[in-house]
Amino acid sequence: MSDLAIYDMDRTVTKHATYTPFLLHCALRRAPWRLLLLPVVLLSMFAYAARLIDRARLKEINHRLLLGARVHSRELEPLVDSFADTQVASNIRPGARRAIARDKAEGRRVVLATASYRLYADAIARRLGFDDVIGTGSVTGLDDRVHAKIAGDNCYGPAKMQMIADWVERSGLKGVHGHVRFYSDHVSDRPAFEWADEPVAVNPHGKLRRLAEQRGWSVADWGA
Repeated sequence: MSDLAIYDMDRTVTKHATYTPFLLHCALRRAPWRLLLLPVVLLSMFAYAARLIDRARLKEINHRLLLGARVHSRELEPLVDSFADTQVASNIRPGARRAIARDKAEGRRVVLATASYRLYADAIARRLGFDDVIGTGSVTGLDDRVHAKIAGDNCYGPAKMQMIADWVERSGLKGVHGHVRFYSDHVSDRPAFEWADEPVAVNPHGKLRRLAEQRGWSVADWGA
């Protein structure tokens, strides 16, 4: 029987969000002219705020604008590695490092479950010692080019919980895994919080803090 520790990434393990910084990192190093498209990126963010597009579409639009419609994985690999190195060096909460070390010492299977693209979340997870990653996939063609298109669901909210459940089943853990500890900073992860044996609200925003207090969930401060 394997006990699990499942972590959200952005603003839980990391201090700040990673998706837009990843795209900017790639644009600066691969095609700086794409920074001229930042006003269009801002327009897409306004469209999302106005609920004209959803999160998945927002990601696809910004991916296309700042990274390109199709990019060979060979070109992305050094960009992903350099981005992961910068994130691990400067964007990880001190408490997250301690929690990961503790969970691994307890013999837990440590899993990252993130709405961020696995395209770069895998690299960050490897550097931090995670055993598995559940995240938003990218469509990759037979020519090994990564498209500005999400494969399947955006790993967010109820979809994240479904993707965790699918991973549990694929891993042969359904009905046999042990205690589940789940960490996140955001109320959108409520389905996973309610499924877990031990929900931990990390540096929670107002809505999640209130929900945690109502439900008696643990609240942790992992530092800025």
